[in-house]
Amino acid sequence: MHSIVFIGGGNMASCIIGGMIDQGFDPLTLGVSVPSEQSKERLSKAYNIAVTSNNNDAIANADIVVLAVKPQIMRNVVLALAPALPKNAVIVSVAAGITVESLQSWLGSPRAIIRAMPNTPSLVRTGATGLFANDQASQLQKATVSSIFEAVGYCCWVESEALINAVIAVSGSGPAYFFQILDIMQSVGQELGLPEREARKLASQTALGAAQMAINSDQSPSELRDQVTSPGGTTERALNTFRNEGLESIFRQAMNSALARAEEMSKDFSA
Repeated sequence: MHSIVFIGGGNMASCIIGGMIDQGFDPLTLGVSVPSEQSKERLSKAYNIAVTSNNNDAIANADIVVLAVKPQIMRNVVLALAPALPKNAVIVSVAAGITVESLQSWLGSPRAIIRAMPNTPSLVRTGATGLFANDQASQLQKATVSSIFEAVGYCCWVESEALINAVIAVSGSGPAYFFQILDIMQSVGQELGLPEREARKLASQTALGAAQMAINSDQSPSELRDQVTSPGGTTERALNTFRNEGLESIFRQAMNSALARAEEMSKDFSA
């Protein structure tokens, strides 16, 4: 069993650790390093894993080191870790905007590096994560990292690092798109006379059901949409309004804006 250490123990790291344990990972093989006593106590109590505030001690025997700290402090964290990092350990970064090139520069020598872009539904074990590995990462390391993120939802590998920014535009930022839609549907439902609670529940349950149908079906979203759109009916009228008002164009602009910002962040945090 691999020794897996998290540097940083915030919400994302905590939910991944919890998912891993639920999926059968041995708590004795897991560790986390966090700066505050409060966080140490919380994580130790919740998961019964090794907890420390000394990053270098934490990684001494690690096979996999998951960097779960904010992009703004990543450089200093990695520079401090580099001398203590075991030779064959793989680095996994969950920070947006931190490229493999930057991590390699801070580490100072060729290393196996994997970038992971999970999203916030990982907190409820229904996340979506895009993964990219450099050439130094072995198939065994990649398989183990896949199992880490499968513990909190779906994950997939992309062939180029540039596609991590596309992952950010689709699924990394994606939950907020759906929250925006749900907020609009709830508001309009209330305007139409529904109580706040019922409007919210109806919209949220509809989104959950539609997502589940899309996941379970072999049909495309457009085919599923057509199945529930009767000629001359209410759904057709609503969809025609979306088309006439340029909903697809708005989404395309928004997602390309997210992509552009991800690319800017990569430059902002470059070595």
